[in-house]
This record gives sequence, structure tokens and C-alpha cells, in this order.
Amino acid sequence: MAGQLLDVRGRQELHDEVLAAAEDIAALLRSGVDGTVRIPEAEWTVAEAAAHLVLANALMAEIAAGVDLPPYGNGTPESLAGANAASLVAFPERDLAVLADGVLDQARAYVDAAGERPGTEPVVTPMGPMRLDTLGSYLLTHMLGHGWDIARALRRPHMVDRRRVELCLPFLFTAMPRVVVPDVVGELTATFTLGLRGSRDRWSARFTSGSLEVAPKSGGPAGPSDCTIISEPVTFFLIALGRCSPWGAIARGRVLAWGRRPRLAAAFATYFRAP
Repeated sequence: MAGQLLDVRGRQELHDEVLAAAEDIAALLRSGVDGTVRIPEAEWTVAEAAAHLVLANALMAEIAAGVDLPPYGNGTPESLAGANAASLVAFPERDLAVLADGVLDQARAYVDAAGERPGTEPVVTPMGPMRLDTLGSYLLTHMLGHGWDIARALRRPHMVDRRRVELCLPFLFTAMPRVVVPDVVGELTATFTLGLRGSRDRWSARFTSGSLEVAPKSGGPAGPSDCTIISEPVTFFLIALGRCSPWGAIARGRVLAWGRRPRLAAAFATYFRAP
């Protein structure tokens, strides 16, 4: 859970899901599909997205192992896009079977490296400093986001589900203040309560003159909420990663909102720009 430490069982589940997601993506890439198919609403092909996953998984495995690495962008969407493009040029492999092996091998390398270190150990990532276990949540989030893209491009079932989304929350809520769009947020002062449908857990997202603090509701900022937003889990994940329109999700009943300022719900997703 966001802001809380994982126990031994929670860490094992996170690592198991990292490997399971990598296996799902690898199986999709090995299923005789066409790597030249383009990802909808993106510049990459399926093969390029898979190559990016190999590189990203390897990067996170090295971070988990404590390798001293040069900066990979500076956390902004523009810098990360530039770093991603440069890395793909330097890594020309596009054979889907080879890339499938790479996605899985590097996920295993991450789990092996992370398993040797405390989950609370601080690490520096492309999205800023965080705990090692939050890096695992980051890795899972990243694989599921691009895995969803690949599955959508190939018209195959995706691999995102409620439990995996729950394991992504530590990273998503850690990253949220780092991807605020200042020009959109301006001097906003408002408190949101966020939650997933079917879960009692809630999180507080408080904007104070444009600055955002996110914490579990039990330990977050005190005071009333201006807007409560409860989302169907997969929809929440896709909106957070910029893969789904919040307006369409609200119209379909996948996002419910109420409170003193319920109209803030439709604008909430526009306050952030996913890298």
C-alpha cells in the first residue's frame, strides 16, 4: 500500500507478480504476432515497445543491484522520451522471440537483485528517489503499461487486473507529485480522496497553492475532502498512465465522484502528465 512498508509476504507477492507480468508479455511476443504493427496513438511498433521493455527492465535490475549509473533523463516526460529514443537507437534488436527472452530474463535479474537487499533501501531512479520496493512497483507499472499497449495493438487480451493495479499504487502515488503540470494546476488548493472500487483503502491528495502531497487517508492531511473519486481499478490504472479518457470513464460509470466540489473530478487527470 502507498506510504506503507511491505512485509515479507507482500514483497514476495510483488516479486511474483513482476515475474508473472513478464511471463505474460513474453508469451504474447512469442505467439507468432507481427512486430511491425504500430502501437495505437504512439510512435513505436510492437517490436520497439518490446525492445524498450528489455532495456527498462535491465535498467531497473541494475538499480536494484546497486550499480552506479549515469542519469537517465531528469524525470520530466521530455527528458525520459529523449533517453528512451536514444536507447532504442543503440539497441537495434527487433526479433520478438529474442525480446521475449530479454523481458523475462531482466525481470528475473531484478527480482534476484532486489531479493538480496532491504525493501526500505533508498534508490535513485529515472522518476526520482524512492524505496527499493517502490522501484519494484515502478517496474510492474511500467511493464503493465507497455504490455497493455502491445496487447491492444495486437487485439489480444491484456494482463492488467485488480491485484496488479493494487501493487502498482505505491509507485503511482509516489510519482504523482512529480508529474504535476504546473500550467494546468496553477494555484489550486483542494483536497481529493482517492480509492478503488471494492476496496476500503483511501488516499488523500492535497493541493496547496499548486503543490501536491499524497498519503494514505489514515495518515494523510487532516480536514474535509473537496472531491472523492472512486474508480474501477483497471480504469484507474489506465487513466493514471494516460491510456484512458477520464471523461469517457465517468460517462460509462467506471469513475464515481461526489463531495463539495464534484466537478473537480473530470479535471483531476489533466493535472498530471504521464512520462
